[in-house]
Amino acid sequence: MTNQHPLSRRHFLAGMGASALAIPTLTNAFGQPIRSEAGQPGRKLGIALVGLGSYSKNQLAPALQQTKNCRLAGIVTGTPAKAEEWMKKYDIPKANVYDYKNFEQIADNKDIDVVYVVLPNSMHEEFVVRAAQAGKHVICEKPMAITPKACQNMIDACKKANKQLAIGYRLHYEPYTQEVMRLGQEKVFGPIKFIESSDGFRIGDPTQWRMKKSMAGGGPLMDVGIYAVQGARYVTGEEPISVTAQFSPKTEPEKFKDVEETLFWQFLFPSGAVCNSTTSYTAGIERLYASCQNGWFELSPAFGYGPLKGRTSKGPIEKPIVNHQAMHMDGVCKDLLDGKKLPDHVTGEEGMRDVKLLQAIYRAAETGRKIDLKA
Repeated sequence: MTNQHPLSRRHFLAGMGASALAIPTLTNAFGQPIRSEAGQPGRKLGIALVGLGSYSKNQLAPALQQTKNCRLAGIVTGTPAKAEEWMKKYDIPKANVYDYKNFEQIADNKDIDVVYVVLPNSMHEEFVVRAAQAGKHVICEKPMAITPKACQNMIDACKKANKQLAIGYRLHYEPYTQEVMRLGQEKVFGPIKFIESSDGFRIGDPTQWRMKKSMAGGGPLMDVGIYAVQGARYVTGEEPISVTAQFSPKTEPEKFKDVEETLFWQFLFPSGAVCNSTTSYTAGIERLYASCQNGWFELSPAFGYGPLKGRTSKGPIEKPIVNHQAMHMDGVCKDLLDGKKLPDHVTGEEGMRDVKLLQAIYRAAETGRKIDLKA
């Protein structure tokens, strides 16, 4: 979404396999082509899920029953009861079940090609690095990590191992999201003047890891606020040049003693477009709206697991309803099978750009100053 990394419709279509020539052949550190992962026609890449929490259980595992290019091949969990449950439910052989201590042994398992890290944010770095060192491609759930330094360590580890790193940006493969990206970046309704990109919900269990700053890195901004950051970036196709931000007063101070309850921020983009955003753990909001010179468009719901809904000043947006997680994993694994580089919009570098912006939002809210992002 910068001049160096434009997040254009062309990139999205390339990521969906629309052009076999759009993404160059993957090469190793010596510039030699890496052979395709396909092996034989119709082969599916084996994915091991690391962490069997709600997202793995309710979204990823069911989605892997619908995928064409990948399959659920293994699991990594510290809970023996979960291991037994998953082995039985998904017919996973015991040889493909690992815990966090013997994880390195996954290096010897040719049935597993990709490791999907679905752990608390603070653990992403460790297990992405360990997966790369074990010789596996990696998908890491968003946000990529808590700090830019951790992100860079993850990128470096995967490059050193000559393996690819994707971030769990499922919406980049979702048709309604692709359409609003097209509307904004192609200026279908003229230049964008104003954006609202917000995501929040009322969180439940106050003891969960998302409420612990040491594990999550923050509150709703690190959880769902990143969707709002992404929305503003992929609708404009630009990188923000400055940010201001404000914490809300805490209406439930005991519940939110460790993380923010609600946070507001404002991005300014090079074109002059301004985005106003809200994220919250105490109230629901889920909207991506763009007001343009000659009309408007929006998604609402905009960021959840679906179905998303959209409309414009000329009428409704009609697109296929898809399983976001299946489309995402299939898209990533199709490129891996074909021996191609992953498109920029789902790589570790993209994940690190978001983490830098999240940290800038926090700095703006903590200091009360406008933060210059151009550097």
